[in-house]
Amino acid sequence: MVLQFKPEEITAIMGDFDEPGSLAPTGLYLGGTKYMVIQGEQGAVIRGKKGPGGVTVKKTNQALLIGIYDEPMTPGQCNMIVERLGDYLLEQGL
Repeated sequence: MVLQFKPEEITAIMGDFDEPGSLAPTGLYLGGTKYMVIQGEQGAVIRGKKGPGGVTVKKTNQALLIGIYDEPMTPGQCNMIVERLGDYLLEQGL
């Protein structure tokens, strides 16, 4: 599955990392799909939900890691994979 993200979607995500909570009123959009922002770690992780699926976004020094999941994957599994990879990249200075 290939998704195309719009520049304004990425700009909004980066804005939420700079000002946590800014996406909560409008939702998180990725590839034209709206996700309800449910929780996160200020300045590091944004999590969203849509039906049985959702998204986890982890910010590193040089990248945004975006994990989009649907059943049978659970939110916890997606969070763990994306966040561990992000933590590894941060440890490597990336």
